[in-house]
Parts: sequence; structure tokens; C-alpha cells
Amino acid sequence: MQIGKPLVAQKYSSDIRLNQVGFYPAAPKIAVVVGDNFTDFLVKDPSGKAVFKGKLGPARQNQHSGKISKVADFSNLKKTGKYTIEVSGLGKSAVFEIKAKIHREVAEASLKGFYYQRASTDLPEKFAGKWARPAGHPDHKVLVHPSAVSDGRAENFVISSPKGWYDAGDYNKYIVNSGITMGTLLSLYEDFPLFFENFNTNIPENNNSIPDLLDEVIWNLRWMLTMQDPADGGVYHKLTNPRFDGMVMPDQCDKPRYVVQKNTVATLDFVAVMAQAGRILKGFENKLPGLSDSCLVAAVKGWEWAGKHPDIFYNQDEVNRKFDPDVVTGAYGDRNAADERFWAAAEMYATTGKADYLKNIDLKSGQPMTLPTWSMVHAMGYYTLIRSAERLKMEGALIDPIRNNVRRFADGLLKDIEKQPYHTVMGKTAKDYSWGSSSVAANQGIALLYSYKISKDRKYLNAALGNLDYLLGRNATTYCFLTGFGSKRVMHPHHRPSVADGIEDPVPGLLSGGPNPAQQDKCKTYTSKFADESFTDDNCSYASNEIAINWNAPMVYLAAAIEAIMEQ
Repeated sequence: MQIGKPLVAQKYSSDIRLNQVGFYPAAPKIAVVVGDNFTDFLVKDPSGKAVFKGKLGPARQNQHSGKISKVADFSNLKKTGKYTIEVSGLGKSAVFEIKAKIHREVAEASLKGFYYQRASTDLPEKFAGKWARPAGHPDHKVLVHPSAVSDGRAENFVISSPKGWYDAGDYNKYIVNSGITMGTLLSLYEDFPLFFENFNTNIPENNNSIPDLLDEVIWNLRWMLTMQDPADGGVYHKLTNPRFDGMVMPDQCDKPRYVVQKNTVATLDFVAVMAQAGRILKGFENKLPGLSDSCLVAAVKGWEWAGKHPDIFYNQDEVNRKFDPDVVTGAYGDRNAADERFWAAAEMYATTGKADYLKNIDLKSGQPMTLPTWSMVHAMGYYTLIRSAERLKMEGALIDPIRNNVRRFADGLLKDIEKQPYHTVMGKTAKDYSWGSSSVAANQGIALLYSYKISKDRKYLNAALGNLDYLLGRNATTYCFLTGFGSKRVMHPHHRPSVADGIEDPVPGLLSGGPNPAQQDKCKTYTSKFADESFTDDNCSYASNEIAINWNAPMVYLAAAIEAIMEQ
């Protein structure tokens, strides 16, 4: 598929909703027809010949909007090719494809999305195509904010803190949000290392004998290392302007940048990332001499700092009451470090083999698992322990309750899937449609894939694939949420370069936030308040149509992991 070009120009029915990229030959293939007056469907090839005839399933009522939908299941069509679905009285779907490696380009593009978020570097046309741009935010003269002073680093002391990824639609860099993002991408590599030996995203480093996934991660890793105070091991919360930059290109931004208050949550997120990166990069010591060791030293120093400072939390309002200049960019405030401490402990244990790191840590294996978010990373520790159990010869008393907890969570997702209007685990309750709901769908998919890893039961794999179908078009908005893909595609994300570069197509490979009924941005272009439809493709909509690295990472994981599994 050529990124930037719609698949079809002709009109198609928006009431036939399906993965707008396509399907694997041997996997489930489901479309959803909205409306109660239809009974049959056809799948046709480009010549107009019907290659599959089917009956629509029973009516399902949408719990959010009350609308009726029916499922068109054509899983038995396994022949590769391009097709449309036709429903008499309704019309045709957009063209979709059945082929092996159908989501390879989706996985590659969503990882390449991180390249377009790189700070402190030119993006030349050779790698960025028409989205090439000059470097912005060199970040080699960053000021220490008065909230962050320490011995040897007074107010306005200058540090160098380049590289890293822009966090979202804005140009700041945040340790807490980098934490879950890096953990997700590093976990993807650990879970499927062989898959990434030939996974090319056309980035400047792609001929250096290191997988492109790790090259991209290392760009942010090197920035994160600069955010640790070398004197004591504490980690700054974020590197930021006092206020958001305007809707301009990065090279036009010239406001002073600050590192802000060290705190426990940021430090423990940092420890988790450094411990995981340290053990992975040990295998690339000849290509990256000393980097693994630097990560492990930083992890130990951060762990020790967090042990001495267990309850320093970032409260932006409080910081602004005490210090100038006021900082009003993304707060990422989190008043509980228990989940970060567990995740950091799990990574330190997985890296060192020292079970002492888990002493006095509540594993919460008897409590319902919560989906990973930037502020709740407990499940990240579960995933690492599951992945490392065999290598570390973990006792069943430790690992079995964790495996069972992940399975219980996945089984809860699967309950009543046959009643869901889009036949997805995503969207069962209105709570799924929070800020960044697309990442909820992707992270649910990851939890299902871990259950598949534990059990080898394909029902979990199929449900994870259903959530990928959701993100690529089988949803109530009719949009494919990944920029550059689909027949009904997001064109106006809340993303400064996509708004300011003068190019019609947005930067590709970025996952739009997705439906959010809270509509905090108060954009005037929403057309629905129903939870699963509350989306507008408008750059004013930071509540439903922003992008963010912690949303893109699970999209990369879900698409790449499914590709890897389907190739096995």
C-alpha cells in the first residue's frame, strides 16, 4: 500500500465497516453492517464476480448509541486478492486485500512514526520523504528550573539534553510518558527478537547491523540518560518550555527550555527502562560499546535514589506556587509510585537475577489486573516476569498467580464478545473511550497476546486481531485511526508538524487518540456524543485526534506481534 494515497476514489458505503487494510488468508475476516434491514452479503473480486456469498448474523444493539448492526463473517474466503463487500440496498465497501503479511506495512509505518517525532535533528528527504524538515530544539542549553536545583546544579545551570522524541502533538519531552513507551517497545523486541532482524523502517541507522526497532529506541534512550542528575541519581520529570509552542514547525521554536523537579515516579520509570535496555543491549556490546553498562549503572543509581526518596511526587500547581517561571505543559502527575516500584523491581530482577529486588513489593496478583497506562504500569512488571520466568527458573508460587491474573483479565475482555456491536473486546463499556482510547484498544490487544503466549489458545489471538481490525476501521467512527492508511483516513491530527508543514497529508504512521466522549477540547466539529462515535478529524481536537508516543507504542506492538505470530 502506498502511504499517502487513498485506496479507492469511488464512493462506498460508510455503513459497511471493516479493517480497511485487509486480512490474512487463514485468519478470521469480519465486517460489520450498520442497519436492521439487510440479510445477505456478497464478496466480489475486481471484475465484479461474486467469490463468496453469506448471511448476515443476528441483530446486535449498540450499548452506546442504540444502533443496530450485523456481522458479515467471510473467514472461509482464503484466496489472496483485492475485494469489496456488497450489501443489496446499501452499496459496496471500500476495497480491501487478503494476503500474507497484510499488516507488515502498518507495523513498519507505526514504528517509523517515532522517527518523525525525533527532536534535535534534521529529517532529510532521503528518510522522511515529503515530510522532511530542519532540526528543532537542539536542547544543548537547557536550564535547571528552580524546582530542580541540587548540589552543583543551581537555578538556571545549563545542561545538555538533546535527542529524544517529541511526546505528542507538542514539542516537550517527558520521562513518565517515555517510560511506558520505551517499556512497550523494548518488550516487543524481547518477545519477538528474530522478527526484527529484517524489519526495515528506512531510518538513518538502518545499515548498522542493529535492528531498526532498537535504533529508534536508542534515540530516546540517550536523551533519557541525560535526565538523571549525575550527583545523586534522581531523574527530572520533564524537559519543557514553560508554555506550549504554537502551531509552528520545530525549527521556528526558540523559547527557553527547562528540566523540572526530580521525583520518585519519574525516577522509577527511568530505572525500569534502563534495566530492561541494559540487558537487551548487552547482546550488542560490539556495536554499542559501553551503552549497556551505562544503562545498568544508571538503573542502580536511580533505584537507590528512589529508595531514599520514596514519596516525592510531581504536583505542577504546587511547583508553580513556589517557583518561577510557571510551567503549564503536560503535567503527568501521579501520586502513587507503588506500580512504578513494582515495574522497576521486576526489570531489575529480570536483569540481575536477584530476587531480592521483589522483597517487600506487593505483586497484587490476587487483585484484578489493570491495563497499562502512563500512570499505571503494574502490568508491565507482569509481562516482564512472564517473559523471564523460564530463563530465571521462577518458582510456580511466584509466576503462576501472575499468569492466572493476566488470563483472568483477558477472559473478562472476551466475555460476551458475541453480543458486541463490532465483535471486538474494545468498547464493551463507555470507560474504554477515555482520552487516548485507541491505546486502550491496542493495550487490550497486547494483554490478549500475552494470554495467547501463556495458553496457546487462538481465541486470544483472534480477539487481539479483532482490536487491530477496530483500529484500522471496524469501528463506529468509520475511520482508520493510523495516519497514512485506509480508505477513510485521519487527515487533520492535533500534531504541530502536520498542521504547520503546508503538506496536505499528515505525517504518516501516527495513531490518532480516538473517540473520547468528554470532548475536553470543546471543538465545534464533533457530530456525536455517543461514546464510540465521539471523534472529530480536526486539528483543534486534542481530546480525540492528538497523537502521542505512548499510544503509538502499543500500536507498533500489536501490529508487529500479530505479524510475527502469523509468520510462524
